[in-house]
Amino acid sequence: MTVTYVIDGSEVTGLDRFWDVIGEAVNGPGGYFGRNLDAFADCLRGGMGTPDDDDFVIEWRGHALSARALGHEETARHLRDLSGRAHASNLPRLRQELARAEAGLGPTLFDRLLEIIRDETAPGTLRLL
Repeated sequence: MTVTYVIDGSEVTGLDRFWDVIGEAVNGPGGYFGRNLDAFADCLRGGMGTPDDDDFVIEWRGHALSARALGHEETARHLRDLSGRAHASNLPRLRQELARAEAGLGPTLFDRLLEIIRDETAPGTLRLL
């Protein structure tokens, strides 16, 4: 039996809120399902609430609202935050990504989340509604 996890795009107002929404969708109130991109990818690989047999669907309703909330402005905010605690060897890349995000260019956090879901789950797992 396929399990469906629903993300309500109207509730995603930024990256921090996305972590709350996906955590609750998968693991109930107060649930955890990653608090950064790497942890999110790890959770999607299994063992953190999703069925072990990969028989699940992520249904992202109102995804266009999330795409706006997780757009270039939020991406730039996230990259500024990362820059403050990144290893010196990562700073040039982060600064370049930040400049692009501030100019409204390059992939957004929404794009990155979709990429992670598609990379870490079976084809057809993600449904954008």
